[in-house]
Amino acid sequence: MNRRTVQDYIRTIPDFPHEGIMFRDVTTLFNDPRGFRMAIDLLLHPYAGMDIDRVVGLEARGFILGGAVAHQLAVGFVPIRKKGKLPHDRIEQDYTLEYGTATVEIHTDAIQPGETVLIVDDLLATGGTAEAGIKLIERLGGKVAGCAFVVDLPDLGGRKRLEALGVDVHALCAFDGE
Repeated sequence: MNRRTVQDYIRTIPDFPHEGIMFRDVTTLFNDPRGFRMAIDLLLHPYAGMDIDRVVGLEARGFILGGAVAHQLAVGFVPIRKKGKLPHDRIEQDYTLEYGTATVEIHTDAIQPGETVLIVDDLLATGGTAEAGIKLIERLGGKVAGCAFVVDLPDLGGRKRLEALGVDVHALCAFDGE
């Protein structure tokens, strides 16, 4: 019997959103109950047994994955959102995109000093969003246990960027190229 891997559930869409880009679509993974369960189990596996206090999900697909991981770990979930989406007291962090900058935010009371946090998202490309999330968590006094992703695009250097910050990176699969 052939066993499917997480990568088998991910659809690749050529030339989206621009010509030359191979878009890795995880919605097909989310849509399949076996694939989704497998991904959640594998995302949390390296952190099972660790003393994790919160799971942070990066907007937007990280909310889907992070919420499920937090549920399995029986801990709280914290969203890191794009600027202007959170209604309460918050701090923000700018980060660099391919063509410009963006800003993400977290509520100031979402992470308590000394709490251990796991960051979850669907895809690791350049690592800019995850690095911004790490900085926000650390500014609130939290400690990052690691970053867990479904997909790593190693050619874009995100893993190296996060590991240079001393953060453990866990990815379920990798795709060459962009």
